[in-house]
Amino acid sequence: MGTTPPRFRRRVGRTPAVLVLPAVLALAFLVLPLAGLLVRAPWATLPQRLTDPQVLTALRLSLETATLATVLCLLLGVPLAWLLARVEFPGRRLVRALVTVPLVLPPVVGGLALLLVFGRRGLLGQWLDQTFGLTFAFTTKGVVLAEAFVAMPFLVIAVEGALRGADTRYEEAAATLGAGRWTTFRRVTLPLVAPGIAAGAVLCWARALGEFGATITFAGNFPGRTQTMPLAVYLTLEQDLEGAIVLSLILLLVSVVILAALRDRWISAP
Repeated sequence: MGTTPPRFRRRVGRTPAVLVLPAVLALAFLVLPLAGLLVRAPWATLPQRLTDPQVLTALRLSLETATLATVLCLLLGVPLAWLLARVEFPGRRLVRALVTVPLVLPPVVGGLALLLVFGRRGLLGQWLDQTFGLTFAFTTKGVVLAEAFVAMPFLVIAVEGALRGADTRYEEAAATLGAGRWTTFRRVTLPLVAPGIAAGAVLCWARALGEFGATITFAGNFPGRTQTMPLAVYLTLEQDLEGAIVLSLILLLVSVVILAALRDRWISAP
């Protein structure tokens, strides 16, 4: 095979100047707002503000509801991802499209949809309330439901991708040895895609932690019951800018930790 001419190699390796400026502007556009939080942060009073009871309550509620929402997504989302990746059935493309709708649906619209279905007068909420005494709207359970609704697509997409990339020969070998589908799924498939499930669960948890629109529409903004960290930022911003910055810094720190934990899967380039 012939070698590439030196002149052509130099031309390919040269960075086009017309692309450098937009790239720098894009980076500045993404980084400068985050830098603004750090510059304007009230570092002198930060420890005192972080121990404020309202901040701690909102943080505790956010961590609890995001974790419960992630557990719910794992219980429902992993089987759904397996179904989309392993089973051929009519309308699979439509189902996959429906799974991704919450990714592009405005969160406020998602909250309204949840209210119409799970509210006390909703399609299912009225029956659940009268039959089992279960009320979701404007409760902590409603926060979990809203967060799971917007976060589950992240888990399903990640797990389905991991299932499609997994080597099916191990599953076929287990089937030839007499293992049933449930045994194969539990002892072969899950260990194969465990990294994908873990990555999807972390992304799901992070999305649930930052949910705002669906939560405030479906669960309201009641301190100690439904007021999560994003809602606390919104409420505090109207009265105390520095307090809102402190709350935002906490969420920013969580986001950075999440990205650092997933850098090998989502950020690193070959």
